[in-house]
Amino acid sequence: MKLKGVSTDIEEQNKGEYSLIRKDEETELGMFDKPLPCFGCGIGWFSFLLGFVCPLAWYFATVLYFMSYYRRDPRERSGLAASAIAALVFTVALIITVLVLVFSHH
Repeated sequence: MKLKGVSTDIEEQNKGEYSLIRKDEETELGMFDKPLPCFGCGIGWFSFLLGFVCPLAWYFATVLYFMSYYRRDPRERSGLAASAIAALVFTVALIITVLVLVFSHH
């Protein structure tokens, strides 16, 4: 019996030679054994927290996000995205504040 090109007959499977798709799964997990930079929370989340003191950190993390820095370590993606969203919210709030101040003097 065959299902979509895959044999379910044990004798037929034993006749063929199979090769492993992945040599070792441990090499993939080894990348995540090391802690993230910036006190273990990653550049993205560190920039997110630092951005409340210095909003330029949000813009730095946004640039890293758009440069796909998270491809080096996928654990960085959420923190960098949070910083990008914070930078967007801060920019919109800053523009609204400036517009209100400029047009309130007329």
